[in-house]
Amino acid sequence: MRPATVRTAHRKRNAVGRARPRKVAPDISWIQALAAPYLRGYRASAVVRGPLRGYRFTAPARRRGKAKAGFFVGYVLESRNFDFLSVVPPECTIFAFIEPVGSAFHSETVAREGSLLRKTTEYIGWLTHRPPRFAFFDDREIALVRHFSMQTWPEPKHAHYSRNFFIETLAWLVRSGLVAKLRNEKRD
Repeated sequence: MRPATVRTAHRKRNAVGRARPRKVAPDISWIQALAAPYLRGYRASAVVRGPLRGYRFTAPARRRGKAKAGFFVGYVLESRNFDFLSVVPPECTIFAFIEPVGSAFHSETVAREGSLLRKTTEYIGWLTHRPPRFAFFDDREIALVRHFSMQTWPEPKHAHYSRNFFIETLAWLVRSGLVAKLRNEKRD
């Protein structure tokens, strides 16, 4: 009886030992402090579920309604729901969101010709001379996005390079005027 018990315990240990290690999500505790000076007046909330890790900065609502606008600063850890971006996780990402799609606010701010996001995309294209460039989507909640894969970065440098990416991208968004305009935009 004893040898069977030892073999069973040995098999259990080996099964546990062969389990695939879970990837550790990147530390996001510093992102809010880094982004706050660029996104003054926006309400920050942590995003810790699903394929995203980071902070969502939502503009204050000028009127009652369901329309929301703001920015996400953080990481894409899985390609799920982000196939349209051709992501190679893990990725640093910053995007402007306007929701819900199809609302009068989304149509006015994103979809129509000459909209705030279309003009910003054109202007910001002049600012970013090297990849990664900003991408514009007029039919999604994620309207303007810049992202970059961290796979080629040495792991000890992930946080440092991420900070540089976030600072550079946020500075362009501020310079373009989008941060102030979205914060002051009236929503239905």
